[in-house]
Amino acid sequence: MGHAAMAATVVRYLRSTGAPAAAAPTARTSAPGPDARPAAGRGAAAGPTPVGARGRHRPRLRAVRDDERAPLDPAVFRRVLGNFATGVTVVTAPGGPGRSPAGFACQSFSSLSLDPPLVCFMVGRASTTWPRIARAGVFCVNVLSADQAELCRAFAVSGADKFAGVAHDPAPATGSPRLAGAIAWIDCAVHAVHTGGDHLIVVGRVEALDAPREGAPPLLFHRGSFGVR
Repeated sequence: MGHAAMAATVVRYLRSTGAPAAAAPTARTSAPGPDARPAAGRGAAAGPTPVGARGRHRPRLRAVRDDERAPLDPAVFRRVLGNFATGVTVVTAPGGPGRSPAGFACQSFSSLSLDPPLVCFMVGRASTTWPRIARAGVFCVNVLSADQAELCRAFAVSGADKFAGVAHDPAPATGSPRLAGAIAWIDCAVHAVHTGGDHLIVVGRVEALDAPREGAPPLLFHRGSFGVR
């Protein structure tokens, strides 16, 4: 199955579950990680665990149950985690014939593996941009510089023409929009998609990358605003 087909299959599955979905009440269990499989006798689905083409067991893809949600105040969670300063990126994808390109501002981005070269980003399951990236099966991560706060704000708005007036050219491997002025860009194909609560964890295999403005100060996000407070 190609990258685009695999990613689109994930999107269709999540929509079919009505995610985030609530399963029937079961015995109380601790919240597993995004790759954990439900244990037998604790709400696990019948049948064997799917096995990949290379014989490796794959985690079951499922929604988070109500009894797995931690009793935390979301406002406190955001406030505490907001103390962790992050860089800011714009993740883009080509639109294809008759479709405009897609893109959204993303701070949940990280390198993942050196061999093979993998990166990942997290996107909300309610995102309207993610299905367009999934259809493309490829994406480019644009690492923003400190002077690109307005560009970030433009890509954080839902429903607008985010690329209006934005200079960009196609990334060499996938054709995803490569934004002018970015410190660095990472051109990727969708490698895997995992569930993580109310977000998806998208893993990309790096096909090409460069840092045309290496050494320029990055755009940072900290405690709800740009820059370190």
